[in-house]
Amino acid sequence: MLKTTTLIAVLAAIILFSCNSNESSNNNQTSQRSLSQRNTFINTGNAYSDFFFDSSQLVAYITENNLPDSISQRMTGFYNTRNYQFAWFSSAGVTEHGRGFWNMYKYYHSYEPEKLEKDQKLLKEMDKLVADNDSNWTGRDKKLTKTELALTENFFRFFLSNTENGYIKPKDMEQFVPYVKGNVIALADSLVNKKQADDKNYEDINPEYGNLKKHLVQYLSIFQQGGWPVIDEKAAKLKPRSKGPQVALLKKRLLISGDMPVADSTNTWTEPLQAAIENFQFRHGYSPDGKLTTAQLKDLNVPVQNRVAQLLVNMSRTQWMIQQPKGKLITVNLPEFILHVSENDQKIFEMAVVVGKEGSGTTLFTGNLNQVVFAPYWNIPESIIKKEIMPAMEKDPAYLEEHDMEINGSLGDDVPAIRQVPGDQNSLGKVKFLFPNSFDIYFHDTPAKSLFSKDKRAYSHGCIRLSDPKKMAVYLLQDDASWTPEKIDEAMNAAEEKTVRLKHPVPVLITYYTAWVDEAGKIHFAEDIYGHDAKLYQKLFK
Repeated sequence: MLKTTTLIAVLAAIILFSCNSNESSNNNQTSQRSLSQRNTFINTGNAYSDFFFDSSQLVAYITENNLPDSISQRMTGFYNTRNYQFAWFSSAGVTEHGRGFWNMYKYYHSYEPEKLEKDQKLLKEMDKLVADNDSNWTGRDKKLTKTELALTENFFRFFLSNTENGYIKPKDMEQFVPYVKGNVIALADSLVNKKQADDKNYEDINPEYGNLKKHLVQYLSIFQQGGWPVIDEKAAKLKPRSKGPQVALLKKRLLISGDMPVADSTNTWTEPLQAAIENFQFRHGYSPDGKLTTAQLKDLNVPVQNRVAQLLVNMSRTQWMIQQPKGKLITVNLPEFILHVSENDQKIFEMAVVVGKEGSGTTLFTGNLNQVVFAPYWNIPESIIKKEIMPAMEKDPAYLEEHDMEINGSLGDDVPAIRQVPGDQNSLGKVKFLFPNSFDIYFHDTPAKSLFSKDKRAYSHGCIRLSDPKKMAVYLLQDDASWTPEKIDEAMNAAEEKTVRLKHPVPVLITYYTAWVDEAGKIHFAEDIYGHDAKLYQKLFK
């Protein structure tokens, strides 16, 4: 999992940045800065977003809101560079970078509300938009223009207000908002060979970005040297004492990726080959048993160029981070299927989790875990009632009784409100953990324990199932002497629901990294389980 030392993966926006004195003086002369020329090269075919607006709408927004020159000139230059394409929305909804910025904005208001005046209308509108899972926003660009411009205004207001306190400068943050598609290898080569001092400073303050960049150098070099060989699917039948050309080819492939420490061109299975396979399995989210499967061979045969693109996408995600206050932190990286608990940057424990079968637009968000609910009712979502339960009730009149469910109201349109009562059959298990968020996601127990033995664990309806929920409850309530492990066990197995509010809420960070560097410096790759990488590829690359 990405290391969460002094930074957590939400937004590179608030990371500490070293500003020298002459840069500071320039920030005080914003009105004198030259505006970027309009980039007419950008069009609907090569733009990051496929939504555009007329420049007159920006002029009208600036006039209507009486914006100062420090904001209006930056907004004008920003959109000139983009040829007036949207930065935060597209026909597919809120862009990933838009979600990253919005998550930062809300987080900042939660923890330092005195620093900025809340835009209640924007807060309400954006909460609605980020939760909108409609995959086709075509035709909605005109309605979104004011929201787009309001986001950009707040983007610059935040960074301008904090530059004097040592935060990253607005002009530097603009480069993190893509505007034109590029060639994967050309982009990687440019990034690797970039020598500007500001880039070095950025790596210094964002170790996760810097660690991924080190591996980008490695994988770009592999591409430039011809890549790695393709391994035949028949290699899945290889085992200790196997011999043949496929064994030698497998050694070569694993040597190139760094899993095999020493070159060995012989065609005989060896212990170092066994260890190399296990290392590859570990880095790709499989149980390291040394037995290759067809699925693992597909991972072996992913072209180097694809891994380069994957690294670039995840480096882009690490650019949107915020500084996390010292203390407890719970992190879940969805493609990794692991929950991490840390305190003051030190790992406390981790556990396997089961995540949703399908993901919304969520690539990251933060929340505060503030409630533990023992013996919970499961208030079943309307979509599940319509798609699964009502058809089952038609076939079996006793379905609700057999599954410990009861009708407790109406959702309208002849759709009953249904809940599952506490007990062994309850889909939430014996405890759930709430951290309010726009996506209605929370942690919970589950009676389906067998799923935790699988390598890939995307099975739930959207919430996150914990493999050891009692351990989590004990940890969260350890500061309350009245909640002993015995009392927690009793509450989990009670017949009545009981909610306990934490005295000190714990920040929860949900991320979506398909490439990250662990504490030992090893690069890990995970499956793009929700297709977020694929969508970003289409926006970033030709």
